[in-house]
Amino acid sequence: MELILKQDVENLGFKDDVVTVKNGYGRNYLIPQGHAILATSSAKKVLAETLKQRAYKEAKLIKDANKVAEEIKGLELKIASKVGAGDKLFGSVNNINLAEVISNAGIELDKKFIKVAGGSVKRLGKYEATIRLHREVIVNINFEVIPESTK
Repeated sequence: MELILKQDVENLGFKDDVVTVKNGYGRNYLIPQGHAILATSSAKKVLAETLKQRAYKEAKLIKDANKVAEEIKGLELKIASKVGAGDKLFGSVNNINLAEVISNAGIELDKKFIKVAGGSVKRLGKYEATIRLHREVIVNINFEVIPESTK
C-alpha cells in the first residue's frame, strides 16, 4: 500500500514522503491516526506542486536549524540527579530531563527529537545524545550526570 505521510513517523519516513507499507499498518494505524493519506495519482500531483513551493522555505529552515545547532554545541550540559549507593541514580535521566536542561538554557526543543544513547541513563558520568533539528540537521551533544548537592 502506497501512502503519503502527513507528518514524521519514527522508523518510517518524514512528512510528505511517499512510502510503501503493509496494508494492515496503513489501514488500521497510519490513516486513522491522521499520519498518512492514500497515494492516489491526484494526491501525488498535489504533493509534487507542494514540494516545488516548499523548496525555498526548506532552505531557510535548514539555515535556522544550523544556527540552533551551533548554539546547542556551545552548551555545557550538566544534569543533577539524586544518587544512591555508589554512582547509581534514583530513577533515571532521559530525553525529558535533557529537554528541560536545554530549555533552561534558552533553546526550546521538543523532547521527541532528542535521543539519549541507550534510552535512559542510570549512573553518574558523561553521556551522548542525538538531537534532530531538521531531517538534514542532526547534532550529537555530550552531557554529564552529576550528583545533586544536598544542603
